[in-house]
Amino acid sequence: MQLGMIGLGRMGANIVRRLMRAGHACVVHDSNPEPGRALAAEGATTVDGLSAMVAAMDAPRHVWVMLPAGAITEATIAQLADLLSPGDVIIDGGNTFWKDDIRRARELGARGLSYVDVGTSGGVHGLDRGYCLMIGGAKDVVDRLDPIFAALAPGRGDVEATRGREGRDPRVEQGYLHAGPNGSGHFVKMIHNGIEYGMMQAFAEGFDILKNASGPGVAEENRLDFELADVAEVWRRGSVVTSWLLDLTSQALAEDGDLSSYSGHVEDSGEGRWTVQAAIEEAVPAEVLTAALYTRFRSRQDHTFAEKVLSAMRKGFGGHVEPKKA
Repeated sequence: MQLGMIGLGRMGANIVRRLMRAGHACVVHDSNPEPGRALAAEGATTVDGLSAMVAAMDAPRHVWVMLPAGAITEATIAQLADLLSPGDVIIDGGNTFWKDDIRRARELGARGLSYVDVGTSGGVHGLDRGYCLMIGGAKDVVDRLDPIFAALAPGRGDVEATRGREGRDPRVEQGYLHAGPNGSGHFVKMIHNGIEYGMMQAFAEGFDILKNASGPGVAEENRLDFELADVAEVWRRGSVVTSWLLDLTSQALAEDGDLSSYSGHVEDSGEGRWTVQAAIEEAVPAEVLTAALYTRFRSRQDHTFAEKVLSAMRKGFGGHVEPKKA
């Protein structure tokens, strides 16, 4: 199947590579020519603009936009809408606000274009691990794109089957979900990231307590000195808190027990705020997720070891680097 990819950053370029490994043809573009040249050497067709991309593709065209949420994605989709033809599909795989998806689908539908929103989780490791996909859009369009989603998803791997799932959508067990109509893919991804904030915060606070068990605030006879890298490693093996986030924490602590290369300045990418906003709109209590978000705000003013753990995890799964000091 042929796919156009706009945006060749940390995830966009590796999505293209994973698709080409599965035999799909990719037409790619980025404002920075370097990643396009690298992908051309691997078999992609590189073009120098959106008009050239549309001209290089066969109808019906399927164009994936993998850019930061906000103005740049909005402008790119608007430009594409003027270039594409009825029957073509625009896919937004970034972290767009779900209500924007509903509006875009309505506007593009009036022009005969289809729109699909794909919440994409996998970070910088997705090329080899695969991407967990949460998809919103019309069933016929999502079904048409199934070869793309199946190639990007991680597959069943060695994850044990869940008892009682007989008769349910088998695609979910491969790592991709048609969540519902437009907006639902990014809504599910938004909640996924809100939960991620809470899980990361729990690990961060736990390791901060362990680290300070030998601190001056503890009576000398009660002080305990833990090797945090070993605690993280033993929890990875048979513990109920085993997870990829713990894997990344263990690796970071093994490399630098004090996480001295991190300041503890932790950014948020928007989904945590939107999750809390959704909770307010639905009158659903979300104390843990809200507190985790507010901790990230505080980290930009005052840092603890917990925030260094958060920062290390973000670098591990997403390649996020702390802002440079002024």
